[in-house]
Amino acid sequence: MRKHRIAAIGGDGIGPEVVQAGLRVLEAVAKADAGFAFETTSFDWGSDYYRRTGRMMPEDGLAQLAPFDAIFFGAVGDKEIPDHITLWDLRLAICQGFDQYANVRPTTLLPGIVGPLKDELGAAIDWVIVRENSEGEYAGVGGRAHRGLPLEVGMDVAVFTRGGVERIARFACDLAMTRPRRKLTVVTKSNAQRHGLVLWDEVVAGVVADYPELTVDKMLVDAMAARMVVKPGSVDTVLATNLHADILSDLASACAGSLGIGATANLDPSRKNPSMFEPIHGSAFDIVGKGIANPLGSFWTGAMMLEHLGEAPAAKRLMAAIASVTAKGTVLTPDLGGSATTDQVTEAVIAALRGANA
Repeated sequence: MRKHRIAAIGGDGIGPEVVQAGLRVLEAVAKADAGFAFETTSFDWGSDYYRRTGRMMPEDGLAQLAPFDAIFFGAVGDKEIPDHITLWDLRLAICQGFDQYANVRPTTLLPGIVGPLKDELGAAIDWVIVRENSEGEYAGVGGRAHRGLPLEVGMDVAVFTRGGVERIARFACDLAMTRPRRKLTVVTKSNAQRHGLVLWDEVVAGVVADYPELTVDKMLVDAMAARMVVKPGSVDTVLATNLHADILSDLASACAGSLGIGATANLDPSRKNPSMFEPIHGSAFDIVGKGIANPLGSFWTGAMMLEHLGEAPAAKRLMAAIASVTAKGTVLTPDLGGSATTDQVTEAVIAALRGANA
């Protein structure tokens, strides 16, 4: 039997709730398959850990995670701790420390879910956003000086390297080539950022020239946001910088009905390091402990993790189970217009998995 070692980090807010739900569903997938199993180790890192220790994760956190096949991550963020601490000292520390430079975020309108767009527009959503995940606007270069004085200054420098842009562009092209339409849209803002994003444009253009089978177009990020809303059917695979893709992928999930549906893979395509899989909903402190957090994003994220681990048939069965539950429209959490709890949605997906393998 194949065995996959998973590191589970619930993190903050509703993160532990949806990660636990996701692990239950993944165990059900493995039990139904009988060809593989999970060996899961949980880590209590996050804001509560920070309150106890002054750190979001231990100093040797990356060394502890390195032996695992994948990381299943919940959320980060706390009302009482500055965001730059919670993000940079946990999620970004893992992503950058393990060179998970390719962030992949698929979006589609699941059966039975009504999004904010007109029906015919919502039905046209079938996107995958590729986000550069290691540099750009999240490089962390900059600083503050003269604090509290009239001349106080704060500076963040977006860093674009030829190597960093080239590798994410090639990843996006390879991914677009696996999709039926073989269509790639490159997002930029080089009209305003005339150095880093002009380099981005030039390097990406050089890479896409190696893929004559692809249909490629380029959009400014603000125009791209409008296009996703008014012409969703014209979008397929999207390549964008760290910040631009972060924003556009939240818009994508909203167009598909809820941020609670969004799934993410933070990939080290070289597989030298474990990749990390996380739903994109955030910590959502307004619903913590109420038992109504939407777990579908963690299930979809789990399917992406299964595919990464070489269990593509199991990933396909999990996505089919999710779709069968949403199609009925009777077991949905409040963010999707329903009244079901996290546990009820979880049980419904597990029942669908069992029924498909009965």
